[in-house]
Amino acid sequence: EVQLVESGGGLVQPGGSLRLSCAASGFTFSSYAMSWVRQAPGKGLEWVSAINSGGGSTSYADSVKGRFTISRDNDKNTAYLQMNRLKPEDTAIYYCAAKYYRGSRDPGEYDYWGQGTQVTVSS
Repeated sequence: EVQLVESGGGLVQPGGSLRLSCAASGFTFSSYAMSWVRQAPGKGLEWVSAINSGGGSTSYADSVKGRFTISRDNDKNTAYLQMNRLKPEDTAIYYCAAKYYRGSRDPGEYDYWGQGTQVTVSS
């Protein structure tokens, strides 16, 4: 059974940091690109960041570039999203998603999804 389980969300003040984790099982993690996608209240899915299967290539949405860092540990079958200098507009449910071989900025192209973790940025 394929599973992606996110953790690390919570309530943080503006300017603070959080680190999200995504633990994968049931598929060959090292063959899949991983992305983080978020959904703010009342809005659609927004692609945030992607990392290729080997971890050597990353990409970011302009809205988070310079503040967020995506990484992965293929030995632990886990992807991460380090979020710094958080803003209220980063408030959303954050999902991790897996796509075979090559990543994409289109959430519709992803094969597997987690259940999401809530991030709330508020004073």
